[in-house]
Amino acid sequence: MAITASPIGTELLRKMRDWRRDIHAHPETAFCEFRTSDLVARELAEVGAVVHRGLGGTGVVGTLARGDGPVIGLRADMDALDMQELGEATHRSTIAGKMHGCGHDGHTAMLLGAAHHLAGDTGWRGTLHFIFQPAEEHAGGGLAMVRDGLFEKFPCDAVYALHNSPNLPFGVVSTRVGTVMANCDTYEITVTGKGCHAAQPEHGIDPIVAAAQVVSAMQTIVSRNVKAIDALVLSITQIHAGDTWNVVPNSVQLRGSCRTLTAATRDLAERRLREVCAGVATTSGATIEVEYFRGYPACVNTETEVRLAARAATRVVGVEQVDTSCVPRMGSEDFAYMLEQRPGAYVFVGAARAGDNPPVHNPYYDFNDDILPLGARYWVELVREAMPA
Repeated sequence: MAITASPIGTELLRKMRDWRRDIHAHPETAFCEFRTSDLVARELAEVGAVVHRGLGGTGVVGTLARGDGPVIGLRADMDALDMQELGEATHRSTIAGKMHGCGHDGHTAMLLGAAHHLAGDTGWRGTLHFIFQPAEEHAGGGLAMVRDGLFEKFPCDAVYALHNSPNLPFGVVSTRVGTVMANCDTYEITVTGKGCHAAQPEHGIDPIVAAAQVVSAMQTIVSRNVKAIDALVLSITQIHAGDTWNVVPNSVQLRGSCRTLTAATRDLAERRLREVCAGVATTSGATIEVEYFRGYPACVNTETEVRLAARAATRVVGVEQVDTSCVPRMGSEDFAYMLEQRPGAYVFVGAARAGDNPPVHNPYYDFNDDILPLGARYWVELVREAMPA
């Protein structure tokens, strides 16, 4: 891998590692990132950035200005996950039931490192907004910041974000023009029948049988209603019913997730889900109610900004390590709300380790500190590319 010499000094690399591991040991989940935002604000102030706190709840924005020129925003997420860490690293979570299982601790450390470096770098001109966002995982902190006036208070010509990826070879930077992450919706289906004795089902309306028919029929939405070249993931992740062996319950609750890449497929999936449930209700005699919740929109990159990001990444890892035609991922990302407001680019940075390499959202996952200098250097080169002195 042709990684060029990093301009990030040894002392700054040590600080980045210390920040990352400190944040990892003290994970904070959605809108509760108080300690983390304190650390971020303190480090931004130390390099002379003008610091604004409280946007989107616990969000932090630090601004460095150097004369007239472009205005860009660089975003990192700060929140952890509600899950128990099982790894044995010395910096493992000290808070039961919470862990940095997605690498936002590393994202925060890399952007802080870039801010420290860029504060003394003469190779750029304009205004930089360092955006540290809460609640990416499920609570829409990106939307909260936008609604709180992110781009009114901190106008940006473009915005950029990155995410570590243990699924990619170390040092590969991957992105694409257009949709890079999926729409994310959730649904709750309540099937209500008529409870009865399990030995006398003819006296009731069995909601479990009806729910099973819903589960089976839903699979045909993907296999028979969507073009083979379109993407749709329709997953049932929860089924709740019954309390004992000899009672047919009165109701069943199904919950799940719907992931799509286009607005048309998103609309089709919701419509067909409702139609399937209505059809099963008619044939079974049960009552079926569907609540469908539109979640994060698709994360859509713009061409000019992707090309700029690719040029910056090439300076760091070499042209052979930069992929600008990656396959869209069916995961979701609330940076999408910022991309709805401004052009920008979202990239993945390969973080694979040799041997055991747990994926994100795994209880044994831990951010790969070896990509800290790559991420910070990417931010530095992106600023130099977008805002040359």
